[in-house]
Amino acid sequence: MALPPLVGLPSDRKIIGPHPFLAVGEKYVRAVVEGAHATPVLLPSLQPAVPAADWLDRLDGLLLTGAVSNIEPHHYAGGPSWEGNPHDPARDANTLPLIPAAIARGLPVLAICRGLQEVNVALGGSLHAKVHEVPGLSDHREDVEAALEVQYGPAHALQLAAGGWLAGIAGGDSVRVNSLHGQGIDRLAEGMIVEAVSPDGLVEAFRGPGPGFLLAVQWHPEWRVRDNPFYLGIFRAFGDACRRYATQRSLSPP
Repeated sequence: MALPPLVGLPSDRKIIGPHPFLAVGEKYVRAVVEGAHATPVLLPSLQPAVPAADWLDRLDGLLLTGAVSNIEPHHYAGGPSWEGNPHDPARDANTLPLIPAAIARGLPVLAICRGLQEVNVALGGSLHAKVHEVPGLSDHREDVEAALEVQYGPAHALQLAAGGWLAGIAGGDSVRVNSLHGQGIDRLAEGMIVEAVSPDGLVEAFRGPGPGFLLAVQWHPEWRVRDNPFYLGIFRAFGDACRRYATQRSLSPP
């Protein structure tokens, strides 16, 4: 019986007391296990960054998670940051080079929330630093005072691209998702294919143009993944891609 594929999850650097810790949200780890049926491998975000090849040669997939932090704006010529804007330079230093290296290998990549923004920036796109301040766009942030069930509950509909991956998973052209982000896509990276847009026109999902699996979504399908058929379908598709990659990797000469 084949072993489950290995999926890498880059970590966040957090200060707890006087010490830095490296952490990954449990909901992402659980979704890899229960939704993708894969084995999660937590990747440390260190400075200087660990060379991408040290990780990717041993992995069958890459999950770029959401996080409290935002990408530092200098990575996409986004102007100055502002006081209170949470950043994680160690994560930026590790994930942004990791993404093009993973894509070049054909490694399956699923990117969620901050992960979507990382993929877009790493491939040359740009971000709205504050979506709610952009004329014509809605406020996509959650109510931080609400219970988690409310924060992660359905917030708005998405229009899914006809014939796209997500439309195939959803079995239709529209689906409702949660919304917990303050930043979003401004200029989509060249060559990426739009998979979903919100009612205000914001790009909420895209995929890569090649034959491999590259899917980035702005919402949080990891939340209680087994309870939502659409969310579960996303992780199952990712897990299937990781298994195919693992099979191909095992057949390739060392």
